[in-house]
Amino acid sequence: MRVFLEVPVTISREEARKAAERELADPVYHQDDPSLVERALTWVFEKISELLSRIGGVGDTRYLGVAALVAVIVITLVALRLRLGPLRAARRVEPLFTGAERTAAEHRAAAERHAAAGEWAEAIRERLRAIVRDLEERALLDPRPGRTADEVAAEAGGVLPGSADALREAARIFDDVWYGGRPATREMAERLRAVDEQVRATRGGVR
Repeated sequence: MRVFLEVPVTISREEARKAAERELADPVYHQDDPSLVERALTWVFEKISELLSRIGGVGDTRYLGVAALVAVIVITLVALRLRLGPLRAARRVEPLFTGAERTAAEHRAAAERHAAAGEWAEAIRERLRAIVRDLEERALLDPRPGRTADEVAAEAGGVLPGSADALREAARIFDDVWYGGRPATREMAERLRAVDEQVRATRGGVR
């Protein structure tokens, strides 16, 4: 309610529009994924245009419309500020492989060591790396630096359709732990191990 009390009753439609444009020009609204920001800004300006079209040229109706316009702007800006921060953090996805290249067997051994130490997040990452490296060593996937977990699931699921669901689940677990802030558990690590064993036992189609 405080916002409405502080809005000058003499504000014009043009001034309200310019105020909205100045605020939305803040870089914070342009640091996230472009498609999300574009959709959000488009929605805001559509709502502003709708409200402006309903505002009369004279009389108290103008002030009512301007107040409604300000309300939409304030609510939208608050929602964007609350929403864009988590999305920026969640979308900083890194390549699955970093550092020196290792074999599938080496990644599996590392996964087992981490699991024995109760380091479930590391065990999950090493196990997924083992799955990917195994597919590359079997020529079911072309070696490609920078591949993400989701890309692995999509590409490998095409050559191993019987394991497509399991691969998507493995990628989801990895993303939840490493990018979604979900605590890693023994059950998650064991599920990745089971997916690894399933993929190893599956023959791929002709590429």
